[in-house]
Amino acid sequence: IAKRWYVIAATIVFAVLAASGARFLNFSNDYRVFFSPENPQLAAFEALQNVYTKADNILIVVKPRSGEVFTPRNLDAVRRITEAAWKIPYATRVDSITNYQHSFAEGDDLTVIDLVPKRGAISAADTARARRVALSDPIILHRVISKDGLTTAVNVTLTLPQKSLEEVPNAVKAARRLVAGTQADFPGLEFAITGMAPLSNAFFEASIGDMSTLIPIMYGVLMVAMIALLRSVTATIATMSVIGLSAATAMGFAGWAGILLSPPSVSAPTIILTIAIADSVHILISMRQQMRLGAARRDAIVESLRINFQPIFLTSLTTIIGFASLNFSDAPPFRDLGNITAVGTAAAWFYSILFLPAIMAVLPFKVKAVDNPDARPSTAMSSLATFVIARQRILLWGMTGVVVVLAAMVPRIELNDQFVNYFDKSIKFRTDTEFAIRNLSGIYQHQYSVTGNGSQGINDPKYLAGLGAFTDWLRAQPEVVHVQTLSDTMKRLNRNLHGDDADWYRLPDSRELAAQYLLLFEMSLPYGLDLNNQINVDKSATQLIATLKDMSTNESRDLQDRSQAWLKANMPSSAKAEATGSFVMFSFISERNIEGMLVGTTLALVLISLSLLAALRSLRLGLISLVPNLVPPIMAFGVWYMLVGQVNMASSVVAATALGIIVDATVHFLSKYRRARIQRGDDAVAAVRYAFETVGTALWVTTAILVAGFAILMLSAFDLNKSLGALTAITLVCALAADFLLLPAILMLVDKDKNPQSEIGNVNQKDPTDAYQPAK
Repeated sequence: IAKRWYVIAATIVFAVLAASGARFLNFSNDYRVFFSPENPQLAAFEALQNVYTKADNILIVVKPRSGEVFTPRNLDAVRRITEAAWKIPYATRVDSITNYQHSFAEGDDLTVIDLVPKRGAISAADTARARRVALSDPIILHRVISKDGLTTAVNVTLTLPQKSLEEVPNAVKAARRLVAGTQADFPGLEFAITGMAPLSNAFFEASIGDMSTLIPIMYGVLMVAMIALLRSVTATIATMSVIGLSAATAMGFAGWAGILLSPPSVSAPTIILTIAIADSVHILISMRQQMRLGAARRDAIVESLRINFQPIFLTSLTTIIGFASLNFSDAPPFRDLGNITAVGTAAAWFYSILFLPAIMAVLPFKVKAVDNPDARPSTAMSSLATFVIARQRILLWGMTGVVVVLAAMVPRIELNDQFVNYFDKSIKFRTDTEFAIRNLSGIYQHQYSVTGNGSQGINDPKYLAGLGAFTDWLRAQPEVVHVQTLSDTMKRLNRNLHGDDADWYRLPDSRELAAQYLLLFEMSLPYGLDLNNQINVDKSATQLIATLKDMSTNESRDLQDRSQAWLKANMPSSAKAEATGSFVMFSFISERNIEGMLVGTTLALVLISLSLLAALRSLRLGLISLVPNLVPPIMAFGVWYMLVGQVNMASSVVAATALGIIVDATVHFLSKYRRARIQRGDDAVAAVRYAFETVGTALWVTTAILVAGFAILMLSAFDLNKSLGALTAITLVCALAADFLLLPAILMLVDKDKNPQSEIGNVNQKDPTDAYQPAK
């Protein structure tokens, strides 16, 4: 306070320097950002793409508002989209029913042409032929044309250089312009855009949307809460300054560290604002109480800082530990969220003990002094204390029963990370993808690289027979919608080169014949529509793609296990051909995160427990404190099972993030309880009442602010943030219930016969966490 102007200037300069790193911030627009370099599913997916082509896609779905696709006008629209799609940035291949390479016999020749003529008017005969072929050819049926002929699609394959963050947005914008132009010319058609490039772009758009909406809403909610709590515009401005400086410092750190923002990490400012407010509230409320007792402003600030320094430091430390433990997550965005929030929490503590007292010594702040306003404890808290004391055994066994019941439900929760459901329906990618799934086909895929016996091994009749059998097995599975496989092409070519005789629609029985068929077909294909997306360079392996129904990731893992078992039993040479692809990667992300966070959460629990033991200076109270800190996440997941039944990867980090926050209430309650036992000589019952009356109101008010802050994340357009916010809010409510109902009952049972003088401490020592001096 003596150097207040220097402190204000120094902290602002520090904040400006730290926040200047925000100019380096950028948003990730690649769904692969959710997978660490060590992730085995990502490694397998990239290995497969390196063999066949490293490609993303944009799927443009077309559906007439009435009637089917097969009319000259509708086919003309699809043809125009197909031709224009080649001009989308980074497009290297375009597939549709109009440019599908239809092969047939003409005498002794093999003819390969576009299914719909490239130029000129589309005749009724052209339309009829296209309909007949498209609805009978397994290569494109359920892939780019629906079984009922009412919906089709144009698939644009992109090869991204991955040198600029603008690649994906530019490609998606071009596709949207193409669709908008076509829709203007063909108003009778409906369009949807989905695929892996739009998925990546949706992450980018969700991040921008959250940054532009959640933070302003959070500031508004906090401002209203501050005015209601502090009843002072000056104190509200000071608090908002602290939390603003904290968030700016954290985001500046992210920029300096080169962190690419993603939907999970852009929620960091909202979480920081929520956490930072608690530090300021404790200091300002204590300051206000001292001034109401008649203390001068300078003395009130000093006393407030003295009594709050230790608990604020401890709760900040435990919160930092909790968020820092996210570095054990397998998903880099959650690591980024943990690190940004940890820095923001440290910054909030730094500004609340330096900038806030200094600015409050400068700004006008008046409080009307009254005679001993805090002598009479809160009526509500006193009544709650009476209720808890009178029914301590009922509450102990009742809460224990509730915890046991909820804990029994946790193993029933299903892990499901369908990436489509990561987005709210306000994100167009979600509605467009659901439109595609509903009208055409699934977008989830299992991709296999099925290896043969050495170079040219795919021409071996035994290999082709095995590939065909695996294809048939996959098509028989209820989850599979379509299978793209070389065996279908070889069957078709065998039929073509036997005069299109349907009896010859089978795999060739000669290695030489298969090689000749393949060579002849490849030589007939136009540039950009070759088989490089299915066959590797030395023809020792082919890519098989199974497109799946809308299914959970649990079902995806089950199908992968079954397919792996089939390959081991029937194609030993291809037994290592595990399913891969983006959906497979997301299918395992929750499991991998949970495995990592078990280590992180355990380490965080040990460090937080040691911090509590040191702060409370009591082994017994330190051990007791574990109960209200471990129970809330268990209760929250039990409640979540009853409300939702499924969790995604956000759930894997809730326990760690909430653990550091929920310690706050436990620390304050036990600190008051300990003071009553040691300094006042109260028995356990009186000490519990004292704790309720001195700190109970502050605890529920702080919890309400924290719950409101995390509940705001439920407004996010990104489901992972919604789940994180909702689960954490539920955990905080459960924590308050544990601290108010379970913890006192345990204390009165376990600690009732203990000699308070046996605790480490001095009976004459003033508890540095206590701001309440009851009347004698």
